Amino acid sequence: MAEQIIVYTTGEACARCTLTKNVMTRKGVKFVEVDIRENPAARAYVVDELGYTEAPVVVITDEDHWSGFRPDHIDRISANR
Repeated sequence: MAEQIIVYTTGEACARCTLTKNVMTRKGVKFVEVDIRENPAARAYVVDELGYTEAPVVVITDEDHWSGFRPDHIDRISANR
């Protein structure tokens, strides 16, 4: 597991971002939120390096990441905590 899980969001208006953060919090998964609207380097990483075009983007490791609200992935990582 990564030392730090990062959830890249587009702010409070993003319903899938809010759902993802709420479910992760409820399941005890600690994360750091990065708003890509306020962080151009983070936006470039998500779009250019990872290839995602929708938020949220959850990065566990360089090889383990996803986009959108994915309760199946949240369950998977919470089981490993």
